[in-house]
Amino acid sequence: MTSLLSIVIFLPLAGAVLLLLIGNRDGARDGLIRQITLAVSLLTFAGTLALWAGFDPAGPAYQFVERHAWIPAFGIEYSLGIDGISLLLIVLTGFLTPVALLSSWGSVKKKVKEFSLFMLLLETAMIGVFAAVDLFLFYIFWDFMLIPMYFLIGVWGYDRRIYAAIKFLLFTMAGSVLMLIAIIGLAMVHYQATGSYSFDLERLLALSLAPSTQFWFFLAFALAFAIKVPVFPFHTWLPDAHVEAPTAGSVILAGVLLKMGTYGLVRFAFPLFPDAAVQMAPVLAVLAIVGIVYGALVAMVQPDMKKLVAYSSVSHLGFVVLGICAMNVQGLQGSVYQMLAHGVSTGGLFLLVGMLSDRRHTRLISEFGGLKNVMPQLVAAFFVTTLASIGLPGLNGFVGEWLTLLGAYRYDWRWGAAAATGVILSAVYMLWMFQRVNYGPVTNPRNETLPDLTTREWFAIGPIVAMAVLMGVLPNLFLAPMAPAVDRLVERMRPSIERRAEAMEGRALDVVAGPVR
Repeated sequence: MTSLLSIVIFLPLAGAVLLLLIGNRDGARDGLIRQITLAVSLLTFAGTLALWAGFDPAGPAYQFVERHAWIPAFGIEYSLGIDGISLLLIVLTGFLTPVALLSSWGSVKKKVKEFSLFMLLLETAMIGVFAAVDLFLFYIFWDFMLIPMYFLIGVWGYDRRIYAAIKFLLFTMAGSVLMLIAIIGLAMVHYQATGSYSFDLERLLALSLAPSTQFWFFLAFALAFAIKVPVFPFHTWLPDAHVEAPTAGSVILAGVLLKMGTYGLVRFAFPLFPDAAVQMAPVLAVLAIVGIVYGALVAMVQPDMKKLVAYSSVSHLGFVVLGICAMNVQGLQGSVYQMLAHGVSTGGLFLLVGMLSDRRHTRLISEFGGLKNVMPQLVAAFFVTTLASIGLPGLNGFVGEWLTLLGAYRYDWRWGAAAATGVILSAVYMLWMFQRVNYGPVTNPRNETLPDLTTREWFAIGPIVAMAVLMGVLPNLFLAPMAPAVDRLVERMRPSIERRAEAMEGRALDVVAGPVR
């Protein structure tokens, strides 16, 4: 079906419109609204699986391509298409949205209709970001995503929700403005070269840009995406947003929204400006390694479980950026795989912390202890998700981290050695937190009567645990679709890497030879 991709993108939007037609005076139809929203998200997930089933993993070309004139005078098109990288991120979005909705079933009790509406609008924007191949359309989806997320944090968040929502909006909008300037600049360069405007990615890839132009455009794109990831030192908005967001918001923020930054680096910043990317990759890699170690050290001293998981995101996403900067097959495949693995395991951790918070109305580690004696099912799910997060072999986190470190080591062994310390630190802070919360005697009497997982909660966390195991045991199921797209990007970067290496070698020879007398 040629329009399947559009159907998947706009099905949640259609569900949001349907919710607008339902009257809900005094919350009388909250149950019906939740059911409709969940049904729409499950249909969307089924649509993403249909995309996967119809996807041909043999070639690097975009598939399910749709192209229609939108604003012809400026070369703006409604242009969609997916390769193996964007396919997997779309499936991740479809997978996590029903999980997030189930997590909100008992915790979101006010303005249920509006909450459900914003969740569906957010899903449309997220899928649109991964499917757009026209930069103007990409920017529309990218900016539209900020609106529902702002309200999800600001209305249904915790005590400092307004502060966190405004901080999230200001940081990401600052990056968006820089990216918009660069997008318009690219369209102008295309006009000067061909006599017509275009925002189409493939046409822009064919442009020959001067080194200085590449540098400034890359800087604008990279800053926008670095803020979204977030890369150190642009990370300060993330812990506040995670801690104050409702559980569903944290699951989507960690699972999908942060991946838009790393996806933007892979899809746009590196292939569009390869010479500048090769020049700036070492700087970006150093920031990623600093983020890996810094995020782990700060996570280690957090008294709040949710804040600990938030800083672990800063650390784990550093591996993703590091793999991109390696610019080889192992690093890039590890980077994309880590995007998926992080979305599953960290989304699961936020889900489990939210379940404990709903029961005890606190997230302080010191308030818990001995939960294994009271809630064995929840602790079992917590244990598997924790091990997945720290990269235990046989679970999803191991594959992405291993490939990323291998790619980083191939580029520069010092990168791999420095980043590997983050793996050790991750095990320290995650297992220490898990031990204090779940083992030992029940130190707080209020924990003695906590209920174990309900059926609804099992339907939320069960798929997370199953996916963590599936990705760890059958990694090629996910590596195969992305391989052609990764190979294409590596080939795109290869001439720039070789030119950079020759220039560095020439400078080294000049230094050795010394001045000619």
